[in-house]
Amino acid sequence: MFGGVTFGQFIPKDSLLHRLDPRAKTACLLAAVLSVLAASGWPGMAAVLGLTMAAAALSGLKARFFLGTLRSLRVLLAVAFLAQALLTPGEALFGLGPLKVTREGLAAGADIFLRLSLLILLASLLTYTTSPIRLAAGLESLLSPFRRVGLPAHELAMMMTIAMRFVPTLLQEAEVIIKAQRSRGAGFAARSGPAGWAAGMLPLFVPLFAGALRRAEDLAVAMEARCYRGGANRTRMMELKLSRADFAALAVSLTVLAAVIYLR
Repeated sequence: MFGGVTFGQFIPKDSLLHRLDPRAKTACLLAAVLSVLAASGWPGMAAVLGLTMAAAALSGLKARFFLGTLRSLRVLLAVAFLAQALLTPGEALFGLGPLKVTREGLAAGADIFLRLSLLILLASLLTYTTSPIRLAAGLESLLSPFRRVGLPAHELAMMMTIAMRFVPTLLQEAEVIIKAQRSRGAGFAARSGPAGWAAGMLPLFVPLFAGALRRAEDLAVAMEARCYRGGANRTRMMELKLSRADFAALAVSLTVLAAVIYLR
């Protein structure tokens, strides 16, 4: 069910995108996400699509990583497409029971499918090319100005990084639990209705949450055993430093965002 899921993983490589500063990559990701959300019409979407494909090429990663991420989220993409195709009013093309598929609905479905795919690929590019340590350092640096208003920047960055890192681990554990339960004759979601679906998924959720809590406890014990202390007065072995390539990447991302806003 979750085989081949790579979302949230770091894939070591010596590419231009891997060498970029995590703060610059995070800022570029925010600009790209705003471009996806602000794009109106195919010229704007083509600009964002070109930026995403160029970033994927610069990452040096094989296409199967990106296709695997989209394949693992195919249910979400399919539901978003069908909801738009069936619920958007307009010129009816054909019917699916009481619902009608309209020409405008197909266009809206294709639009939301493309936007969601681009957002997933852009987020994947950040995690694929940034190690958890550098990502935590970058997020902490970006959030550090908010310490003056009481925001725990270090703790927040650490929690976000650990959460993203554990996504593929939990999915792999869910796959193992599903195979183990099916070998014992369990039938997931065999009952009808939301309550029946929830009851059918209990054999999956209970051991999955128990495993997640056990992993969290092990991680906390390991951090305490190493005398880990975050926050003020904590120094780093490798200090982050922006280079010309970081400024160039920021300039390209902001240029695409400005072009998308201009083309609206």
